[in-house]
Amino acid sequence: MRIHAAALAVLAGSLLAATTPAQAAAHQGGLHLGKIQYNSPGSDTRTNTSLNAEWVEIHNNTRSAIQLRDYKLKDNTGYTYTFGTYRIGAGATVRVHTGKGTNTTAHRYWGRSSYVWNNTSDKARLIRPSGTQLDSCAWTTSNNGTKYCH
Repeated sequence: MRIHAAALAVLAGSLLAATTPAQAAAHQGGLHLGKIQYNSPGSDTRTNTSLNAEWVEIHNNTRSAIQLRDYKLKDNTGYTYTFGTYRIGAGATVRVHTGKGTNTTAHRYWGRSSYVWNNTSDKARLIRPSGTQLDSCAWTTSNNGTKYCH
């Protein structure tokens, strides 16, 4: 019986692993980068709709709200989005869009008129107000234009 139970546990683990997205990484605690849509779907037309389909999610996996004032989101080129006064709730996710829009609790807008994230290779960095890096997430292929960081 013990051999069968162990074999069943291994098989169940293999099946669960097979159903998880190939790009998914282990979920990270604290404040961290989540999913990134670095290549907006369709043609790169530089319309505001297309620019806003390029975004980065930041997730607060803590039990407390966090003030993000002066936190920065940067790419390899040095393009930088700096948060103004904004609190991300406990367990909440905020999506930072490249284009223009009206900021809400769940969506912030960079206000750019050109793309930030390179489709074939780039790295998103979340920087604390002190200047130290809190988290980063890199990609080297366009795939479907989405990266699951943590």
